[in-house]
Amino acid sequence: MHSPLQDLRFFLTEPHDCSYLGAHEATTLFMDPHIPVDHEMYSALTLMGFRRSGTHLYRPHCQECNACVSVRVPVNDYAPDRSLRRTERDNQDLVVIERPALFDEEHYALYERYITVRHSDGEMYPPAIEQYRVFLSTAHDFSRLVEFRLNGHLLAVAAVDFLTHGLSAIYTFFDPDEAYRSRSLGSWAVIWQIRRAQSLGLEHVYLGYWINESQKMDYKQRFKPLEYLQGHRWRRSIPIEQMHH
Repeated sequence: MHSPLQDLRFFLTEPHDCSYLGAHEATTLFMDPHIPVDHEMYSALTLMGFRRSGTHLYRPHCQECNACVSVRVPVNDYAPDRSLRRTERDNQDLVVIERPALFDEEHYALYERYITVRHSDGEMYPPAIEQYRVFLSTAHDFSRLVEFRLNGHLLAVAAVDFLTHGLSAIYTFFDPDEAYRSRSLGSWAVIWQIRRAQSLGLEHVYLGYWINESQKMDYKQRFKPLEYLQGHRWRRSIPIEQMHH
């Protein structure tokens, strides 16, 4: 049977500084950007470890390093610990609104504060409207910007893609004010996506890449069980090479 994936073209970037592991160089494999992102094709590529950033579908393809591992939560087996159960309970008062992934000034103002306060040492600083548009604004009908509000006040926004077999957590940004720290808004956004996938009869929430040596990615290990893409198979054990990387 002919697969539509057989007709796709992919390109490799030149080696560049790795944004996760400072001493490493990275190479990225990305789908031909002239090919429109189709829902079925995007869903199939996600199973193979691809991610979306703006209009690009990509995955790491480094010759000397395999530290980046795609991870996902099998939502029907999700088993939250006490802390995650408390986070879910504490955020039940938030109003959730799903909106198309179109540019919104209120969203951008929150994103600008979030990047400035929480990630001033990262590659997304300083924030800029055009960078935000390219990253998170899209007309694809499978993409949503999910708002979390308290008494009308916008606390968090999660960019989520709805695939044929699951949800893909693209990015979350939230109010950095200390008053909301105990809410663990980043974790709550993931929990909400797990519950949303369950309600839709979808099987997984894809959390992107996990790197054993990256403290910024430690939070992904909290959502159990977690499945790791090893070769062409998803397994629930951490790849041995990651344990000793």
